[in-house]
Amino acid sequence: MNATTMRAAVCVRPGGPEVLEIRDVPIPRVRAGWSLVRVRGAGLNRSELRTRQGHSPTVRFPRVLGIECVGTIAASTDPALPEGATVAAVMGEMGRAFDGGYAEYALLPDPLLMPITTTLPWTVLAALPETYLTAHGSLAALGVEPNTKGRLLIRGGSSSVGMAAIAIAAARGVEIAATTRRPGKRAALRAAGAAHVLVDDGPLADRVGALWPDGPDRVLDLVGARTAVESLALVRRGGTVCVSGSLSGWLVRDFEPIAMIPSGTKLTSFHSDDVKGAAATLQHLVEEVEAGVLQPNIDRVFALEEIAAAHRYLEDDRATGKVVVVPQPASGCGR
Repeated sequence: MNATTMRAAVCVRPGGPEVLEIRDVPIPRVRAGWSLVRVRGAGLNRSELRTRQGHSPTVRFPRVLGIECVGTIAASTDPALPEGATVAAVMGEMGRAFDGGYAEYALLPDPLLMPITTTLPWTVLAALPETYLTAHGSLAALGVEPNTKGRLLIRGGSSSVGMAAIAIAAARGVEIAATTRRPGKRAALRAAGAAHVLVDDGPLADRVGALWPDGPDRVLDLVGARTAVESLALVRRGGTVCVSGSLSGWLVRDFEPIAMIPSGTKLTSFHSDDVKGAAATLQHLVEEVEAGVLQPNIDRVFALEEIAAAHRYLEDDRATGKVVVVPQPASGCGR
């Protein structure tokens, strides 16, 4: 590798999408315990929007955002990560404490790097790590295993994690109802595997009760703070609610657990930082995509130079599924 500079989308200060500036910056120097990845694609996540807006108090600017990426090892400090190997990385403070995936190269801690064997196109592979690991982990927290029966309500179903969770749960034989705030997204949710689609434009008790008088057995709440208490009232008594998303923010104000959690009902959560470095799980999910068991829902692919437009697109809630950014134009991102 002879180049000394790379293109990166630098978040120069908190603000709107316009604070993401495409700059030529030095390629990071490899140091002990960290390897250099040539980034081939990065999925966008709503947490990156909030970091850009200034809602992550530990983040200092300027910063290259991006909590996930896929690519190839350009320079390695770990014999288990040979140069040229395909890898993925998620979380572990990437894009927050150190620069992340919105660049042509990323210097990442070796423990974060997950070697993957696949021939999937880069755009497809880039749509999987954070989204599918989060969906898989959330369903595991709910007790949704292969051949699980029962009823599952997914709130925020048209988000990238929601679409992935629908695909995984449907493949396991679960009856799914999914919510969206946009009526125009109903067809996509049904195509992903949701048997029922509810427009989340008000209280859901009557509509969920009409489907399932006793309530769903499980609720995967990706909306989060605004809907968590209602989800506890919707799930059947003794069922489980897993909060894995924060589309409406991070804090539930005036939460009274004894009053708001029905007796016997369980409230849990899942954080994707728990699966950083989970190469075996990601490899299994990749193989299910390759076999056609799972269909990744890629809404749109943007070039790195279009990062501000990509943030606006996601912020305007226009996506149904995953938004991916590639360092080079989308037409040239195949293997």
